[in-house]
Amino acid sequence: MTRPPKNWPAHVQYSTVPYFHSSVSGDALSFLKGGDSKGISLPSAPPSLGGIRPIVDPSHPAHGQHGLFATRKIAAHTLIVEYIGEVHSDERPTSDYDISLYRFPGGENVGVDATAIGNEARFVNDYRGIRPKPNAQFADRWTARGDLRIGIWSLASGIRKGDEIVVSYGKSWWAARSLS
Repeated sequence: MTRPPKNWPAHVQYSTVPYFHSSVSGDALSFLKGGDSKGISLPSAPPSLGGIRPIVDPSHPAHGQHGLFATRKIAAHTLIVEYIGEVHSDERPTSDYDISLYRFPGGENVGVDATAIGNEARFVNDYRGIRPKPNAQFADRWTARGDLRIGIWSLASGIRKGDEIVVSYGKSWWAARSLS
């Protein structure tokens, strides 16, 4: 088991590999795990290029919570961290840490929820109220073994050391919370 990074919350299990919930169908598992759904473990996510820090600025929208900050200069279009959590296909309308991974043509929707288990990516905040625009984005990525993951990638301008890594959560995330 990997040790959690500094400032990791005690109530959340730290993991560098996805955990698959029983709600995910066998066909979805086979697709997401590169054709290997027989229990062989997935590779760990690459080390994060961000560190978790408490938000102490009272004007920050996440004041009193945490954010992910660049631990070094991050070049444009660089994988910063994979979004690791519980991969599921059940409904989780109240989770603030659930993002969509894949929508299958037959109707199964698979997401990754980092509420109870996850990695540093769960601390990436939305850019609104922090910066004029995001400096990173969510994007699918296939690992060398053929596993589908969600990565957080730097945008064209890159990210300076010490800057908070922020993305756009999207209009649907805000609309679901009536905060758009």
